[in-house]
Amino acid sequence: MSPRILVVDDDPQIRELVGIALGRAGLAVAEAGDGAAALAAARGEAFDLVVLDIGLPEMDGREVCRELRRTSDVPVIFLTAEGDEIDRVVGLELGADDYVAKPFSPRELVARIKAVLKRSRPEAAPEPGGERRRGVLALDPGRHRVTVRGRDVVLTAREMELLAKLMERPEHVVPRPALVDAIWGTNVNVSDRTMDSHLRNLRAKLAEAGCPDAVETLHGIGIRMGPCLGD
Repeated sequence: MSPRILVVDDDPQIRELVGIALGRAGLAVAEAGDGAAALAAARGEAFDLVVLDIGLPEMDGREVCRELRRTSDVPVIFLTAEGDEIDRVVGLELGADDYVAKPFSPRELVARIKAVLKRSRPEAAPEPGGERRRGVLALDPGRHRVTVRGRDVVLTAREMELLAKLMERPEHVVPRPALVDAIWGTNVNVSDRTMDSHLRNLRAKLAEAGCPDAVETLHGIGIRMGPCLGD
C-alpha cells in the first residue's frame, strides 16, 4: 500500500502542486485547507506523514503540530516562510521531523518526504536481539519503540535516530559534527540550534518518562548516553 500523506496548506494552488508531485512519486494524498480540518482528518484516518504549513489562518501550523503530538508520533514536515529561522526552530521544538522553506522545489519536498518515511517506516522485521538496553531505558529500532521501565516513550523519527546513534556505543562520546552527519547526511547544512532543539526534546521526553539522565552533553567535546538509572 502506498504511504498516505496529509497536505495542509490554506493555498489551494500549493496543495495542488504538492499533490501532483506526490502522486507522480507514487504517494497517496489527502488535503486540508486549515488547522481544524487537518486535525479532523488526522483523527479520522492514519497517515504516514503530514506536510504542514506554519502560516495557516486561525489555528497556525505550530498549534496543529502541538495538538497532533498529544496523541500521535506521525512524522511532520513543516512548510515555512523563506529564511524564517525562528519558525523553523520553534517547529522542531514542537516535534517536527524536518522543514522545507517556501518557495520550494517539489522534487526537494518529495525527497525530504521519502527520507523521513524511510527512517520512520522500517521495511523489515527486527532481527532477534536487536533491542538495546541502557539502565532502565530500552530501544527497539526495528519496531520504532522506546520504553523506560516498560513504559512507552513516543519519539519522532529524528529523536529516534539520535537515540539509536548514541546507543550504538553508549560509553563513547559522539562529536556533534559526526552526529549531524549520521542523522542528516553530509550534504545538508544543519544549524546548532536545530540539533539543540532535537536533543532538548529527546531529553525532555525521556525525563518525563522517568529517565532524566539519559543524554549527556560534554561541552566542546560531544554527546553521549548517560547511565539511564532513572528517578
